[in-house]
Amino acid sequence: MSIALVLACFWVLAATIVAMLPMHRQYVPGVMLLVAAPVLIGFIGWQHGALLGGVALFGFLSMFRRPLRHFYRKARGLEIEEVRE
Repeated sequence: MSIALVLACFWVLAATIVAMLPMHRQYVPGVMLLVAAPVLIGFIGWQHGALLGGVALFGFLSMFRRPLRHFYRKARGLEIEEVRE
């Protein structure tokens, strides 16, 4: 298995652990995972091609759909949902 896929597996495990944390403790590690994901997806795409890179992008978008929707709505100046704890 390539280093890109090993790193992706560790990223998924880290994201799963962060998801189990209480909401107020998810922000810092969640943002770090959110920032690291495009680099990792690019690395996967570079090593394995666009198809596997697209699969990784789809998985990322699936896991982070709510934070990405929040940032999109904030950038567009639309109403933002409140965080439920």
